[in-house]
Amino acid sequence: MSADQRTARPDATLGLILALLAGAAVSVALGVYGKIHEPQFFAVNVAGFSSPTAVKAWLATAVFVLVIGQLFSALLMYGKLPGLTAPSWTGVVHVWSGRAAVLLSAPVAVHCLYALGFQDGTARVYAHSVLGCFFYGVFVAKMLLLTRKGLPGWAVPVAGGLTFAGLTGLWLTSSLWFFQNNGLTF
Repeated sequence: MSADQRTARPDATLGLILALLAGAAVSVALGVYGKIHEPQFFAVNVAGFSSPTAVKAWLATAVFVLVIGQLFSALLMYGKLPGLTAPSWTGVVHVWSGRAAVLLSAPVAVHCLYALGFQDGTARVYAHSVLGCFFYGVFVAKMLLLTRKGLPGWAVPVAGGLTFAGLTGLWLTSSLWFFQNNGLTF
């Protein structure tokens, strides 16, 4: 290890710790807001959909599809798909599909927090509330880690994996549940 790598390491460790603390703060802040906020039961609706819940289910499904693309492109960029080489445009697709996913997730999160709040009435709803807070916290940590140099090689992939796991749990406890109970209705 060179002297430059040794001197950069404490800074990278501090950056890792600060990113994790920021993510934890976001998770806690969302949970506290969701718990103390008086639910309004309505926040987002789009013409053509039967209900705000249908809007959320379909937007969250679009986000989930984009994030599956994120996982695939990340695996491709990191050389984790044997026999496949990432085309030069893979990074651009990864970044822009991530941006689109965040944009589409915003109205879903606003509706969940503002209209419903943090709820714990059933195991599914409680898990969904916890996963929502976790997802946005780990997302913030991942975005902050992307700007840091000298991090351990595992830091960004682990943050990305946790982001994917959180979103998968959110989709399973909301959209999949909605579709199982209501069909693929709009």
